[in-house]
Amino acid sequence: MKTTTPRIAIVHDFLLYPGGAERVLGDIARIFPDAPIYTLLCDKVGLAKIDASFGSSLCQRDIRQTFLGRFPSFLRKRYRFLSPFFPSAIESLDLRDFDVVISSSGAWSKGIVTRTYTKHIAYIHSPMRFVWDYNERYWKERKEKPSLVRRLFLSYLRVWDAQAADRPDILLANSFYTKKRIHKYYRRESEVLYPGVFSGKEEMYSNTKKKKYFLIVSRLSSPKRVDLAIEVCNRLRLPLIVVGDGPEMKNLKKIAGETIRFTGWIGRKDLEDIYEKSRAFLFPCQDDFGIAPVEAMLRGIPVIAVPGASAPEIIGDDQGGILCDAFSLDGLADGIRRFLEKEETFLPKKIRLFAEKFSQKNFEQSLKKIVYGK
Repeated sequence: MKTTTPRIAIVHDFLLYPGGAERVLGDIARIFPDAPIYTLLCDKVGLAKIDASFGSSLCQRDIRQTFLGRFPSFLRKRYRFLSPFFPSAIESLDLRDFDVVISSSGAWSKGIVTRTYTKHIAYIHSPMRFVWDYNERYWKERKEKPSLVRRLFLSYLRVWDAQAADRPDILLANSFYTKKRIHKYYRRESEVLYPGVFSGKEEMYSNTKKKKYFLIVSRLSSPKRVDLAIEVCNRLRLPLIVVGDGPEMKNLKKIAGETIRFTGWIGRKDLEDIYEKSRAFLFPCQDDFGIAPVEAMLRGIPVIAVPGASAPEIIGDDQGGILCDAFSLDGLADGIRRFLEKEETFLPKKIRLFAEKFSQKNFEQSLKKIVYGK
């Protein structure tokens, strides 16, 4: 009996700037090269930055936006003001022509509506943080008191998000920490599939090279807590390079001392040059999964991470760096001091070996098995 190849589509929240989710999207797109990519909003400049940052080729793909792409440019640039439209926009996507849809979701994409016999596989980067466990901290950090209208809107989004999480046939979590959050907020089981970070081509830098600075590679948004790392390096007068861009760039530059340097988003070659002279990678946020620290470890660079979330999964029991005792300014400062005391004991080969479990080969094989059922 002749079998037909399933028609596959990919859905991703936004294509506006580089980030870990966009790195994973690039891998999914590479595995399924003929699949069109649907998204709420796409920016050509942002798309070019994603390709430059991760070596992907999304610019050459068939990318289809929702009706939000027809909004005036001044609104699209301030896309957060469009959030009331996001649920209806993602639900408006016409995916009737596909047998399998893979959604890459940090918030919205899992909410697509598919036919009864369409297989929907949702790769969850995180349950929607700003409406669940990050909700009150979000307003505290912004030094704002949410109005009654905002609270009602967030309540609506919690209901929508929980209902949207019921729609996929299969939920994939990017870490065991995310798996726990999916179960808590969505009351659903999920399968852990770590992002594919290790390709085998990463160059490992030996500890004989002269190391000059600490490093952060991150989207500059409030949950990433880059401010924490900057304040610690200000206090200890340690050189820090911050690679990335985002809505918090202006605020972070205001608090940065003379030992802090910002590069914005840069290409892979320039990033490799920065990696080469890095003493350690700082991971100051409680992230669901951190691709950037794994990339650093694959190059033999130790990671200093705050406790909680996926950090223990990523660096292990001091195998890939230092796990701080507290998620605070003093906790991160103490972690850096402990690192400085035993910096020479971190062996690049051992760090890389531990990070190799996050392999692209495993990611590709596992995802294909789920999609094709083989």
